[in-house]
Amino acid sequence: MSRRDTRRRPLGVALAIAVVALGGCAADRHLADPVQATVATTPTTAPAAQPECTAAQAAEDPRRSYDPLASLPAPGKMPAGSTMAAIQRRGRLIAGVSGDTLLFGARNPISGAIEGFDIDMVKAVARAIFGADGDQRIEYRVITYAQRLPKLEAGADHGGVDLVAHTMTINCRRWLRIAFSGEYFTAGQKVLVNRSASFRSIDDLEADPAARVCAPEGSTNIDEIRNADKYPRLNADGGTRIVAKPDITDCLVAMQQGDAEAITGDDTVLAGFAAQDPNTAVVGERFTDEPYGLGIAKNRVDFVRFVNAVLEQLRTSGGWADSYRHWLLDTGALTGTVPAPPVPIYGRSA
Repeated sequence: MSRRDTRRRPLGVALAIAVVALGGCAADRHLADPVQATVATTPTTAPAAQPECTAAQAAEDPRRSYDPLASLPAPGKMPAGSTMAAIQRRGRLIAGVSGDTLLFGARNPISGAIEGFDIDMVKAVARAIFGADGDQRIEYRVITYAQRLPKLEAGADHGGVDLVAHTMTINCRRWLRIAFSGEYFTAGQKVLVNRSASFRSIDDLEADPAARVCAPEGSTNIDEIRNADKYPRLNADGGTRIVAKPDITDCLVAMQQGDAEAITGDDTVLAGFAAQDPNTAVVGERFTDEPYGLGIAKNRVDFVRFVNAVLEQLRTSGGWADSYRHWLLDTGALTGTVPAPPVPIYGRSA
């Protein structure tokens, strides 16, 4: 990945709000080929009970992924019979992404292109498969939080996707259904409130019997606040104070319309919201750890190892640092300096 021109002006509020508006109607907007957008248009219901990890599975660090390939094959020359060869034959990489998560995966209201930190990771994988024109060989499918695992399980040739880059937390229960790359970004759960509100933490919100907290269905964020042992007041009376929405952008709208007093989500995502709406603020300390991984179908171990090798290359080449600087520092969303990339953990048994 080449070093970008980092002379980028801070996020404009009007521009950022336009991103949300366009992202929310992605299914109705015509996009130039090969981009395809699909997004849920009706509220989701609570998901069915998911399989639980055994004690032995839960004891393993969920960030542990499969060893990366010792060396990447040359672009355009994927090993015969591999998942990468099938993608190369198809002529495009099909990726499940967000269309309205500013900084990570959002539609640019001027160009119509989907862009962000997550999208940079997808582009790196596509270039490793196809070569320099890999950026033009990606089919983006805009999906909700709750669609991430089902789309991987369906498979790219049956209406699903090859991989998901959608601020997705690696955890044990998800490993029962899909596979993950090594950790490529570290986030943590916080809350977003109106600047005029007195709430300064998730504990403050739980203590107020009238406070409603919004989170997207299918996310680790809503799983956290639905834990009745940790948040008994939020879950009293059937959890009516927990507002579930199909996607986290719907939570921002709910808060703006007075249907919720706060949003809980990953701090990186909430930073984008705070940039969109200057009347909001991210408050409190992180109360969970959210290691992000690229999601891949459970039986595509060869593709996981390939992707891990691509991510290793990004870490050592400076490409990861370029993406972090471009999307999180140059935009003014975060302050400080570029941190070291997360150190991946390998050695998972296939």
